Formats: sequence, structure tokens, C-alpha cells
Amino acid sequence: MSRLGIAWRVAALGLAFAVLGPPHWIALRLLRRRAALAPVLFHRAFLRLFGVRVMQSGTPPAPGEAALVLANHVSWLDIIAVGSLRPLSFVAKSEIAGWPLIGALAGLQRTIYIDRQRRGATATVSTAMGHRLAEGELVVLFAEGTTGDGTRLLPFRSSLVGAARAALQAEAGRGRVRLQPLAITYPRRNGLPVTRAERAEIAWYGDMELAPHLAAFVQGGPIDVHVVWGAPIVFEATTDRKAATAAAEAEVRAALRGIGAGGDGVAPAPNVRPAASDLGLQGQEIATV
Repeated sequence: MSRLGIAWRVAALGLAFAVLGPPHWIALRLLRRRAALAPVLFHRAFLRLFGVRVMQSGTPPAPGEAALVLANHVSWLDIIAVGSLRPLSFVAKSEIAGWPLIGALAGLQRTIYIDRQRRGATATVSTAMGHRLAEGELVVLFAEGTTGDGTRLLPFRSSLVGAARAALQAEAGRGRVRLQPLAITYPRRNGLPVTRAERAEIAWYGDMELAPHLAAFVQGGPIDVHVVWGAPIVFEATTDRKAATAAAEAEVRAALRGIGAGGDGVAPAPNVRPAASDLGLQGQEIATV
């Protein structure tokens, strides 16, 4: 992609933010969680401008059904890809709030922040997540706790899965909460299987500097993202948090293994379909990043 091409795409993205941002801030003040459309549209604008195609398979939660989504984490692009599918919220480390532009985008999506340096932060965040779930929201938790290079799945952390129990406590009439495994992978670039050497242009992890990474991303060509909704896990008052987390991890691991059965070349999974354009804004469903 030429410098001119990058420049006009960045300008177009800035225009989209300028058009969608202010009305969304106002809507958040007036409608709170029901203000869900702008973030989805912004993410879709980004994907179209920078040649990212999102495919999904499996069955996501029904509109209006609360779910705690437990996903693997490969890149900052995960947020944009998943956020383009439907209204939902993300849990993120508190440092992101101060990042230029990314912090503003996170605010637009009513991100739930966790201060990992503060004692008691897990309980506070679990309570906040629980209230969102009790109100019928989708909340996405990157359960590995960090990003990886996409070649292996890190163990899922169970601490914030306690939010499901908090949701049951917040709404006494709710007998169960849906835990929804979600696998995210980047199988192809420029129509060809992604090689190990190309993973660093997509995955962002460790102490990688953001600016060179973004430069490699925009110059590398179109990317395919495949997300797989796994079989849901029912979380009830008596459910063991660690066991439920382990089950979600196993579901994501199986999905990733199924997609990547061909090694570095990722074969299409069954029932793959392009991400639907229907936002499904029904019932009490809402969004945040």
C-alpha cells in the first residue's frame, strides 16, 4: 500500500470517527448502554478501509441473551474484528484508557477497565461485569490475560469468570449465565495461508513496538480473520469457576486445532460464512470495547 493510499484511508477513518463520535457520546449520556450502533459501524469502516475480512462460524448468543465471552487474544485487531460483529463490551487493562486514539475508542464502547496493580481490582471488575451481564449484555474477556503470537493458546485465567456468579447475585431471578467460548485466528493474507514469518505483522505481543508493527500491518495486504463461536457453557450458582474456565479453554483449543489442521495453512472450517451485516439490536443487547 502506497503512502498516499495509507494517508487517504487514515483520513477517511478520522472522518468516520468525527461523524460517529460526538453523537455517540451524547447518546451514551442519554441512553447509556442502548447507544450501541456507532462502535460497530466504526469497526466495520476500519475493516473495509484496510482490507480485513471477518468470517465467522458456530452459533453466537441470541439477541438479548447475556453472555460472558471467553476468547483467546492475538492482536489489537481482535477488538476491531469482534467488535464489528455485533454490540458487545470488552474488559481491558487500565493503561489503555490513556493511550492516544485507542483510549478514546475504548471509551466509546464503555470499556470495563481493570487496574492490575491495585489489590481488590478483580472483585470490583467482576461486580461491574456482573451488572452488565444481569442487564442482558455481551461482555468479552480475553481470558489468556495477554496477547500471544497465535501459534499456541495460553492457559485461561479464571479470576474474572467470577463475574458470572456476580450476575446471578445481581439478579436473583436469573438461574444461569451463558459462558461463550470464542476462538480468533488469522488464517490468510493476500489469499494465501499465513506463514510463521508473517505472524509478527498481525499478532502484537511481548515488547513489540506499536509504530513499526502498524506500518507492517498496513503494507502487508488484505487479511482474513476467522472467529468461531464454540459450544456454550451453562454457569449456575453451583458451577465451579475453574472447571467452567477450563471447559471454555478446551473448546477454544479444539476450535483452533480444527481450523489450523493443515499446519501454517489454515483450512476453512465447516459452516463458515461472512460476518452478517445485521446488527441484531434487539431486546436489551448492547456494546462496548
